[in-house]
Amino acid sequence: MNAEQRKKILILMINMFIAIGSFGIIIPILPAYLESINQGGTAAGLMIALFAGAQLIFSPIAGKWADQYGRRKMIIYGLIGLTLSMFVFYGFDSVWWLYTSRIIGGIGAALLIPAIFAYVADITTMDQRAKGNSLLSASMSLGIVIGPGIGGFLADFGLKVPLLISALVSLVAVLFSVYILEESKTAEVMDVSEDEESMARKMIRSVKMPYFIPLIITLVMSFGLMAFESVLGLFVDNQFGATPQQIALMVTSTGIVSVIVQLFVVDRIVRLYGEGVVLQIFLGVAAIGFFLSLLASSYALFFWITLLIFLATSILRPVLNTLISKMAGNEQGFAMGMNNAYMSIGNVLGPTLAGVLYDVNIIYPFIMGLFFLVITLLVTIVWQKRLAKKNILLSHR
Repeated sequence: MNAEQRKKILILMINMFIAIGSFGIIIPILPAYLESINQGGTAAGLMIALFAGAQLIFSPIAGKWADQYGRRKMIIYGLIGLTLSMFVFYGFDSVWWLYTSRIIGGIGAALLIPAIFAYVADITTMDQRAKGNSLLSASMSLGIVIGPGIGGFLADFGLKVPLLISALVSLVAVLFSVYILEESKTAEVMDVSEDEESMARKMIRSVKMPYFIPLIITLVMSFGLMAFESVLGLFVDNQFGATPQQIALMVTSTGIVSVIVQLFVVDRIVRLYGEGVVLQIFLGVAAIGFFLSLLASSYALFFWITLLIFLATSILRPVLNTLISKMAGNEQGFAMGMNNAYMSIGNVLGPTLAGVLYDVNIIYPFIMGLFFLVITLLVTIVWQKRLAKKNILLSHR
């Protein structure tokens, strides 16, 4: 990458870091905060599901808008949505206002994420795209790492202080983007004349796209990961008597692993083996992790298994983004919007079903995740073989 590309990606990384870190700040105090307003696991699950549901509904529209009106506008509007969400979260103690906050945040994320990944596609070549997506994913992971640590420190000054700081930090990201970020998509190629498709039509159209299978893999990975994350704290507390500090250590450690892998590993292994092979290997690793989680007999063992699962998903996420981007051609905004939509479907269904299954038996969410990962791995292997045969036939023509 040249200096100009690195500068633009750095700006996007800072944006992504601030956006993700501002929410990460509230993670350590969330259980205590919900308890303080007489809420528990149901509220926690609904907050995740409502955020993801709003993201799901608006992602296809946001992807189209990113193609029509430019990446910069959508990034700024998305950050404004996330900022407003945080101020609502801070300003009210009613659980219904918290739910409203998460819906606003989900809309903000739907506007932000497709636009950022489409921006990277605009300024990178095919060969550079895996690196660009890995850097963005690393900045997300870094926000997950640093945010909770800051939140834990700020909680000593008051339970709601992390919420206020989170809102203010998110506001900084808005101002930063307004004054620093340039548009990546030229006015000549923006199309504002097309009628908006309904989400249902977009979903139907996505089925016919060459990157449909990667979209399904994105859905299943998000489904499994969010199912895992949504019951993680409850599980280690129930099974191993884990303290909040131990749970925070687990979250931070998985974030550190993700940052290291996305900065130094993803680009290299994709160049060596290609997206298809990497996809199959680490879907298998994630499935093995879910299987081992059923056998864990101590917090320490479960801790290492969790690291393995997050290692796999931290590689899968940028690889899937790159694969979809490469297969999308000129419809980067649409493709990234659908990518976000499929991810959001997984984010809605995962925690919702995991919560229900957890109340039946605490290991059922992990069995569910394992089942879907194995099915997805088999589908991916078949798809890759068909793709390879198709490429061989085309090369012989």
